[in-house]
Amino acid sequence: MTKPKSGPIFDERDFPVSIARLAIMQGLGMDIEELKRKPIIAVANSHTDMNPGHMHLRALAERVKEGVHAAGGIPFEFNVPAPCDGFTEGNEGMRFVLPQRELIADTVETYARSMLFDGMVMVASCDKIIPGMIMAAARLDLPAIMLTGGPGAFQIRFSPRSTGSIFHKDYPDLLDKLATATCATCGSCELMGTANTFQCLAEAMGLTIPGSANVPAYFSEKLLFARRAGMRVVEMVEEGLGARAVLTEKAVENALMVDLAIGGSTNSALHLPAIAHELGFELPLSRFNDFNPRIPTLCSIAPNGPHGIQDLYRAGGVPAVMKTLADDLHLEALNVMGQSVAEVVEAAEVRDGEVIRTRDNPFFPQGGTVALFGNLAPEGAVVKQSAVLPEMLRFSGPARVFEAEADCLSALREGTLREGEVVVIRNEGPKGGPGMPETLAVTMGLELHGFTRVALITDGRFSGATSGPCIGHVSPEAAAGGPIAALRDGDEISIDIPGRRLEVRLSEEEISSRLAQHRPAEREVPAGFMRRYVRMVGSAARGAVLS
Repeated sequence: MTKPKSGPIFDERDFPVSIARLAIMQGLGMDIEELKRKPIIAVANSHTDMNPGHMHLRALAERVKEGVHAAGGIPFEFNVPAPCDGFTEGNEGMRFVLPQRELIADTVETYARSMLFDGMVMVASCDKIIPGMIMAAARLDLPAIMLTGGPGAFQIRFSPRSTGSIFHKDYPDLLDKLATATCATCGSCELMGTANTFQCLAEAMGLTIPGSANVPAYFSEKLLFARRAGMRVVEMVEEGLGARAVLTEKAVENALMVDLAIGGSTNSALHLPAIAHELGFELPLSRFNDFNPRIPTLCSIAPNGPHGIQDLYRAGGVPAVMKTLADDLHLEALNVMGQSVAEVVEAAEVRDGEVIRTRDNPFFPQGGTVALFGNLAPEGAVVKQSAVLPEMLRFSGPARVFEAEADCLSALREGTLREGEVVVIRNEGPKGGPGMPETLAVTMGLELHGFTRVALITDGRFSGATSGPCIGHVSPEAAAGGPIAALRDGDEISIDIPGRRLEVRLSEEEISSRLAQHRPAEREVPAGFMRRYVRMVGSAARGAVLS
């Protein structure tokens, strides 16, 4: 069988060092003659005991390895970190979550290069891990396939008071609201947060077996797809089907369109540009606006509406969404099975028109995520318009400026925020945060305190679970001298989501004068990786990648 990368490990032309290599492999209890014949497959697994999305991945990886063996390959498993956004919300841990995307990408890349694998199966469920693995696959160009861990179920699905909705706004009782956010099973949190967004987008890019991404984590069908993934990657090695034959600019654009249609997380505006960067092209924030007018939001999945990812699975999954978008997709793009998108959508079926709506009856007439530009965000900012009430799509109000998320949370507890204000949280970008933490705690606090006419702007980011007029990724960030650093309490801010504008009513001269006097906030950055990250990380508008 073909061993394009691992062949030299067993090439005895560099005797006597070859003897040392073989002696080490023999210590694994491996049959050396078998190793000489069969391709070696990496199983990059993000299993952890500390995250419901990844707690079950050890079992999936075992099925992957069974499949590799069955197809004539030899698997070797290794692990990467699997940070959980939910566990780190509201504490210092959140500053280290996004930076781990780069560590995951570097770990997968460097380990695969050092150990000379012939192919790779990537097993992951959640945000940062899936994008990081895809970034590594783009660098390596090995035959590579993604196995997503699948969504879990929220506790509300098993409550006698369930209405069929998983959306917290559909339940007046506090215990029921909590049940819409309580993980009842293994698998990623069931709403359209970043975890499930990127499970969907991995399939839209062609990196998964069609129909596999949305299979719930606890379904036996997921085990079957795991075994098939292991078998298929061996075939891909034989065919010479590398990751870059699948991961093309057209594939990334297909993923962008699917993201808009499913109402995906605003974090896609970080991860898709980062993947594009690894592939050698740019995906500026303006591309979201280029596609937005013609790609409607087809799905009302929480936090947009009542449905969950399990409803999306039942309705036909990503292939059914792509079938509805077929007139706009790049149908010639390939997937890991060697099929074209055209072949996938031909076989797909929409099984529930309430979950995956038609283009002439969408949940929202445009795509979910849009980019805003203006004198407050020259490089762009991001908002999920499909989760904003119609009366808040255009909004103006005086700025209430906070130098950190913690300061805003204190104001919430003290009751000093007022309706009609535009809350501004700065110094939370990739450099200033550091690490661009999520500000979900603030968005939850605003909702729990009953605010209905308050907008939020930050150079940090939001959870995929966030709804309302919450504008993140304001770039350049305050720490890089962006205009957000010039804001003062009372400055009039204008938000025009339909017009794609984010403005402060100040002259350019006044902004420049204030920025000349600005001194970036100084935060203690612990010794180690984070200091290197702050030195090297770029703008959120370009994916917050390391230079």
